[in-house]
Amino acid sequence: MKWEGQEESSNVEDRRGDDAGGGGGLPIGGRSIGLGTVVVALLASWIFGINPLTALSLLSGGSPAPAPAAQHAPAHRPPPQDRAAKFASVVLRDTEVVWGQVFAAANSRYAPPTLAIFRGRTGTACGTGATAMGPFYCPGDRHVYLDLDFFDTLQNRLGAPGDFAQAYVIAHEVGHHVQNLMGVTQKVDSQRGRISEVQMNALSVRVELQADCLAGVWAFHSQQGKGWLEAGDIEEALHAASQIGDDTLQRQARGTVVPESFTHGSSAQRVSWFKRGQQSGRVADCNTFDAR
Repeated sequence: MKWEGQEESSNVEDRRGDDAGGGGGLPIGGRSIGLGTVVVALLASWIFGINPLTALSLLSGGSPAPAPAAQHAPAHRPPPQDRAAKFASVVLRDTEVVWGQVFAAANSRYAPPTLAIFRGRTGTACGTGATAMGPFYCPGDRHVYLDLDFFDTLQNRLGAPGDFAQAYVIAHEVGHHVQNLMGVTQKVDSQRGRISEVQMNALSVRVELQADCLAGVWAFHSQQGKGWLEAGDIEEALHAASQIGDDTLQRQARGTVVPESFTHGSSAQRVSWFKRGQQSGRVADCNTFDAR
């Protein structure tokens, strides 16, 4: 992926060194869950979640905690010599360009999210975010949260190396932001507490697969606009998608697969929906909610 020297986004906050995250646990349903519990509870769905705090709440049988008032040190740009931060900023900028054009073609205006780079933990409008959650999007403050060390996890623990695999991570979270702007997030959240946990899990799968498809839509238009993808880049994203399917993660964690507990979709589903968006470039082809 020929990303070096490309334009960077101005919507990036570097919160590393900011201790605004608060206490030692995550407030879920009025309780505090330590990070070890987070890793166990979200091993099958900890990465790429639209709201990990809500996912944890469902797993723990509670209701989502009220969003705390997040206080941070003044935001600043990442240092120019930080290669990983620069890469994330370049990818974010390209998502801004692509989605700006897609929304404009639909006679609408795209309001980009902010990418918050943090280390350890950070305060969000969805509660305290932590590294153990992996990257996530918070619709309450329209921020994508990313600990850059996750890229090492993606390569070394999940076996999904490559620049474009990392770009897919960011594009997926931006896909959740697009869902938020389109009203999908609100419609799904309105079902919380009105349907069973199994039904909510199934709805969550459709949300996540749509975000995969939207990441594919970005990849289609990004390549058309920049031509910066190289041989093997798309395969990197597809491999990353396959490595974080619920069935793959559950099989690795406990040797068995429980489809009723899926919240993100199987490996095959994630690959299929990313490919659908990447091959057509059409948001209309990402309607996972009417798909079988």
